[in-house]
Amino acid sequence: MKVLIDTCIWSHAIRNKKPTEKQALAVIELTELIKESRVEIIGAIRQEILSGIKHSKQFVKLKASLAVFHDIQLTQDDYELAAELFNTLRSKGIQGSNTDFLICAVSINYDLTIFTDDADFKNFKKHIPIRLHEIRE
Repeated sequence: MKVLIDTCIWSHAIRNKKPTEKQALAVIELTELIKESRVEIIGAIRQEILSGIKHSKQFVKLKASLAVFHDIQLTQDDYELAAELFNTLRSKGIQGSNTDFLICAVSINYDLTIFTDDADFKNFKKHIPIRLHEIRE
């Protein structure tokens, strides 16, 4: 099964010079998923990954590294489902970002698991049909 990698996992691999044990395990898992050709990305995640890079040389290098991963081409259905998920969770008092709900919508529409360590997704999962990728032993 393909896995949609959330920005926080990419950040552990790219930016974190002193990762916690959990973050280091996430980077190892990401590396394995890349080797298995199971990684998926969307434009909003790519934008978040590339945002905040201070030096243009670093930006160009990271952009080139990410170029091997092609964005899933999103459709109107993806954005409409993201809005529906936002509304569903909001009605239950649960908040999240537009990007988070877009990730959830893409996960549902394309039958992907989500690899994240953002605790919000565990909360979302209680109310919407998303699946989260767990680090393998």
